[in-house]
Amino acid sequence: MKEKTYISKLKATLSLALLLCFITTYGQEKWESQYIKIQKNGKLQYIPDEQGNIIPDFSRVGYHQNTKPIPKVNTVTTLSATGENDQQKIQQAIDDLAKKPADQNGIRGAILLKKGEYKIPSSLKISTSGIVLRGEGDETKLIATGKGQRKTIVATGAGKAIEIPNSRTKITDPYVPVGAKSFEIASIAGLKVGDQIIVFRPGTDNWIKDLKMDQIEPGTGTIQWKGSEYNFEFERIITAIKGNTIFIDNPIVLAMETKYGGGEIYKFSFDGRITEVGIENLLLESEFANEIDEDHGWDAISFNRIANSWISGVTSKYFGYSCVNLGNDSKQITVKDSKCLAPKSQIIGGRRYSFNNDGQLNLFVNCFASEGRHDYVTGAKVRGPNVFLNCTSVNAKADIGPHHRLAVGTLFDNITTDGEINIQDRGNWGTGHGWAGINQVIWNSTAAKAAIQNPYVGGKNYAIGFTAQKYDGRLKGRLEGIWEGQNKKNLNPSSLYLKQVEDTKSKKL
Repeated sequence: MKEKTYISKLKATLSLALLLCFITTYGQEKWESQYIKIQKNGKLQYIPDEQGNIIPDFSRVGYHQNTKPIPKVNTVTTLSATGENDQQKIQQAIDDLAKKPADQNGIRGAILLKKGEYKIPSSLKISTSGIVLRGEGDETKLIATGKGQRKTIVATGAGKAIEIPNSRTKITDPYVPVGAKSFEIASIAGLKVGDQIIVFRPGTDNWIKDLKMDQIEPGTGTIQWKGSEYNFEFERIITAIKGNTIFIDNPIVLAMETKYGGGEIYKFSFDGRITEVGIENLLLESEFANEIDEDHGWDAISFNRIANSWISGVTSKYFGYSCVNLGNDSKQITVKDSKCLAPKSQIIGGRRYSFNNDGQLNLFVNCFASEGRHDYVTGAKVRGPNVFLNCTSVNAKADIGPHHRLAVGTLFDNITTDGEINIQDRGNWGTGHGWAGINQVIWNSTAAKAAIQNPYVGGKNYAIGFTAQKYDGRLKGRLEGIWEGQNKKNLNPSSLYLKQVEDTKSKKL
C-alpha cells in the first residue's frame, strides 16, 4: 500500500514538474539571428553583408563529409594483456594486418584489445589505411610507461600535397566572399567534376600591413609576420562547372580580394596520405612522477597525413599535452564521445591542449575536458571549415578558441566552459601570436567571460546567442566583434551545425 502511495505521489510530482517546465519554456519566445534566418520552407537563409560575405556552411566536415556513417568494422585479430611485450604484440598485429588486402571500402579490419592493462613504453604506429584499433571501453587500458615526452598512438601517412604541373589557373572574380561555393576562373582546361583542387589564397605584405601584424609590439623573441609565410591552401573538390565558373564542395572561409593578390586554383595529389583508420573505446593513461611532471606521455593520440578516419569513445588521463592532436594534413576526421582528464604538467604555455586541431574539415563532437588550458583549440594558419560541437570544459586553466597566427573558418557550437572563450589579437604572446582567428563563429555557447574582436581586414568574428560576460581582451583599441543576443536563451536553430547538416542532406533527397 505504501509503495502504491509513493508511486502516485511520484507521478504527481513529475507531472507538476513537466507542467512548470512547459509554462517556463512557453514564455520564452524563440529568436533568430539577423545573419541566418529560417525560411517558411524550414531551410536556412544566409543574409550577406555589404560585400556579400555570409556565415559559412559548416555541414560537410568530419568523416566523409557526412555522406556515410562511421563503419562497424569486423574484428580480425584479438589480443589479451599479459604484461609481457604488450607493445610489441600490438605493433606486430598492426603490421601483419597492414599486409592484408583492403576491401572495396578501403577497410582491412579491426584489432580488438580485450579488457586488461597493456604497457606501452614508446609508441604504437599505424601507417597503412584501413586499420582499426579497438578496445572494450575503459577496462581496456593502454599505459604509457616510463619517461620521455611521446605520442602513445600515432596514425600517419607520408609525403605531402603535390601540385599537378600545368594545372594552375587564376581566379578572375575581383572579390570572392566568405561563404561562397563558386567563382570564375581564367580557364577550365583540364578540369572536370570530381577533381581535387587546392584553392590558393596568397599572403601578401600589404595584407599583413593592413592587419597590423608587421608592427606587433616587441616582446621576448617577437617575430613580425611576413606575407609570404601566410599563404593558405584549402582542399576542395569540384562539384560542377558552368562556363568558366566552378562550384566546390565546401565554402570559401577567407575572402579573396584582388588588392591582396586574389586567388588561384590547381589540382594536386597526396599519394602518401592514409585513410579509414579508427581508434575506438580505449582508456589511455600516462605514468607520471608528480603533478607538474613533464617527462612522460605527452599526446594520447596523434593523427597526421590522414583523411576520412575517426576517433571514438576514447578517454585519456594524465598526459601532458592532449587526448587528441590532429596535424596540419589531417582532413575529414571525426573525433567523438571522448574525454581528456587530469593532465599532468606545469600550467604554462605549450601544455594541456586537450583537443587540438591544426587540420581542415574536421569535426569534434560530444567531447569533455577537465583541467586543460586550451581544451578546444586551433593553431597557426588552420584552414576551415572546422567544427567543435556540443563539447564541455570544466576547471579550465585558460581559454577555448583559435590560439594563434590566424585560424580561419571555425564553428564553436554549443560549447560550455567555466573558463573563457576568446577570439582576439594576442599581440606578442608567444613569439607573436597576433590575430588568433578570422571568420570564427560562436553559436549558442556558454562561458564565464569572453573577448570577441574583429580584425582590421579580412573578415568578422561572431558571438551569437552567447552566454558570457563580455570583456575587452588582452589589447585595447581593437574592433569589437559581432555580439548578437548576448545572454539571451532560445536561439533558433539551437545548433547551427546540426541544422546545416539537415539542410544539406535534404538537398540530396
